[in-house]
Amino acid sequence: MYGNEGISDKKTLKSAFDRAVYQVGGHGKRNVEVLKRAFAAIDGQLDSDMYGNGHAMEAFEAKMAGVLGKASAVFFPSGTMAQQIALRIWCDRKGTKRVAYHPLCHLEIHEEDGLKELHGIEPILLADKDRLIGLKDVQRLPEDVSCLLLELPQREIGGQLPPFEELAAISAYCREKGIQLHLDGARLFEILPFYQKTAAEVCALFDSVYISFYKGIGGIAGAILAGEPEFTKESKVWKRRHGGDLISLYPYFLSADYYYEQRIGKMDLYYRQAQELSGLYNRCHHLKTVPDVPVSNMFHVHADIPKDRLEHILIEVYRETGVGLTPALKEKTDQACTFEVSIGDRYGEVPIDRLQLTFELLDHKLRGESF
Repeated sequence: MYGNEGISDKKTLKSAFDRAVYQVGGHGKRNVEVLKRAFAAIDGQLDSDMYGNGHAMEAFEAKMAGVLGKASAVFFPSGTMAQQIALRIWCDRKGTKRVAYHPLCHLEIHEEDGLKELHGIEPILLADKDRLIGLKDVQRLPEDVSCLLLELPQREIGGQLPPFEELAAISAYCREKGIQLHLDGARLFEILPFYQKTAAEVCALFDSVYISFYKGIGGIAGAILAGEPEFTKESKVWKRRHGGDLISLYPYFLSADYYYEQRIGKMDLYYRQAQELSGLYNRCHHLKTVPDVPVSNMFHVHADIPKDRLEHILIEVYRETGVGLTPALKEKTDQACTFEVSIGDRYGEVPIDRLQLTFELLDHKLRGESF
């Protein structure tokens, strides 16, 4: 059932996934075709931006500011840069270099301590790593905290979300106490179907907002940082200091705009498909999803079996059905592992009967094993 049978390495999960005829999750390969498709209809005489300035760039920034309900927005080449700068600005304004965020925040576990080493900012880790930040956690913050960062959804624990009422209560408390509230909205658009809110309605609770264009949107790279004009004006200075003003950024923001228009209307579909797929996983022995019912287009699958054993089973399933479910597993303990699922355009390309067969076979193999 494999495509590309000429490939010789059939032993690893990644190689088995790559050869599957259908691959569940995401939008497809991140190759040059992503850029070619975005630029196919763009006038070749369109002037590029230069060092962050230019009509096309400014029009896109104004468009996204409107979508987010903010007065101003700035395009950044990366979210890592945008978020460190946002927190630095809020710290400088309050005169204290202390911020609060979740223990599994991107800034804490994926950025080589950039916030600490580049800006000298001290993070306060709120809540336990396996649960969301709640109002009671925020109410225990010391007075000298300049900013609280909330990630919606909280990716590292399966894309969980707090109730909207809890968000509103946290926002009100922060404003009462003079704590700036920043949104890590890398996957903001993906959570709107669950909240039944517009992006502007969610962002109204926050003083500054970051969004990404290469996750659910599926662009090449890039981010928007939005807020009040004085905030974004200051962020441009820091962007220059960080080396973020490349001579031209048009491959990033023009493709971001293209894929935004292509996929913003599909977020509800991805959300419903994630719920459908999680139901198939939850019917399998030894597997469960977190959350049990997804609140966005993503979720995690937890398996109470050894990583190497599940890899072997999945390779067999991919070979026999031609459907690849995940390219990698992450070991939790000697007897447990996990992986992330994120729904995009590819899910709809899998024939439903083939998908059902895949999960029937997976459950059969899991049921027949003793661990």
